[in-house]
Order: sequence, then C-alpha cells, then structure tokens
Amino acid sequence: MLTAFDDEMRRRPPVELGVSVEEERGVVRVVGEHNCILYANREGSDADEIVVEQTAHFRRIGAEVEWKVYGHDRPRDLGERLRRAGYLPDPPETLMVWDLETPLPPPTPSEPIEVRQVRSVPELEVAVKVSEQAFGPGHSWGSTDWTRRLRDPSFAAFVAFRAGVPAGSGRLWLPPDRSFASIWGGGTIPAERGHGVFRTLVSVRGELARKSGYRYLTVDALETSRPILQRLGFVSLVPVQGWVLKPG
Repeated sequence: MLTAFDDEMRRRPPVELGVSVEEERGVVRVVGEHNCILYANREGSDADEIVVEQTAHFRRIGAEVEWKVYGHDRPRDLGERLRRAGYLPDPPETLMVWDLETPLPPPTPSEPIEVRQVRSVPELEVAVKVSEQAFGPGHSWGSTDWTRRLRDPSFAAFVAFRAGVPAGSGRLWLPPDRSFASIWGGGTIPAERGHGVFRTLVSVRGELARKSGYRYLTVDALETSRPILQRLGFVSLVPVQGWVLKPG
C-alpha cells in the first residue's frame, strides 16, 4: 500500500488546479498557489547537494515551500539536514489509510448532525470561517483560492451542522486516475466538540470517495485526530513531518 502511494501520489503526483508538477534530478515538487517538495529519496552527500539546490531555488524566487518528509524516506536524517538549512518543522503527522473495500462505520453522533456539500461561494465562506474557528487564525485552510475549485470535480468541501448551527468543516480530494482519495482540513469548533461532528465528516467524505470508485482513503493526521481515526479503523502507515522554508 505504501509503495503504491509513493508511486501514485509522490513520484507522479496528480496535477491540482492552481499548481504544476516539476521534476529535477529526481526531486518532485508542486509549484504555484502552494509549493511543496513531495519526493526526494536520496542518500549521503548527494542529499546535501539536493537540499542546497532546492533551498537556493526557492530563496531565489522568494517563495515559501514545504518539504514533506515521510518516515521511510532516505537519508534517515533528512529532517536534521533541512533544519540546518533553515527549514522549520510543522507539527508532526501520521499518514493513515482506510481500505474502501470495506465501508467506513456509520457515525453514531449523540445528536443528529447534518452534513452539506458546499456548492456556492457563500457556503464556501461558511466552511472557511468554521475552519478558522476550529484551528485558530492563520491555521485553517491556508491562502489557496478555493472559490476557483467549486467547479473542479476533484474538489469537494463540506460543512457539518448541529442543531442548525455550523459546527465543523472539511475537504475531500478526488484526483483522477488514482487509487487514493484523501481528506483534508477536517476540524470542529471547540464548543461543538464531543458530539460526533468530526467522525460524521470523516464518514460522509469516505462514503463519497468509495462511491466514486477509489480504493483507499488517506489522511495526514495530526496527533489530535490520530486517536479518533484509529478508533474508526484507519491504519497508520508512516510518520510524516513537514519542513517549511520561509522567504528571505
């Protein structure tokens, strides 16, 4: 499963709206609305050269970039090499997966929760606002122009309502011609936690991915959500650490 993920989502990643894919000396990166180095499995002194080259590239264009380091990447000390080069660590995550051949367990919230798929700009604004309340200022869905994606068939966003009040939101990515769908940005407003909102959002997005023909559902889970996903039945594949280089 991890080998398939590396091949489909990192070595030859699907192209999202607003970004393009570049490959240079075996380094795979997406650039555009957001910049991310997805794959650079190297060894020894060659790894240092790659870090220097990529750092110089993004310094030169004055752009922020996140280098995603997976637990099985080489060299083992890639994170420390990035730290020495000026990259800062994001909170640690875990790549988790659900095999969609088995439907996700139905949610059992303490009260009825309605989940609506975002179809319009006003609904999208509600989803982003809920995310900001869930994660705090500057830690929601980032600076991507999500309004451009409302007609993108690979993008879906959802808002969960409890007692008619927006309580949580999250996104689903359905990349074409891939086995893996993924969930992103799922969060619940603090006052609404403990009622099954998060689990319901996961279940609804997973069911849409299953009906759309995907084999796997993945998530880069923060430590706050990993135990919940594990109880639902998601399997942990490998630790993931994002390293961010700021412009300057």
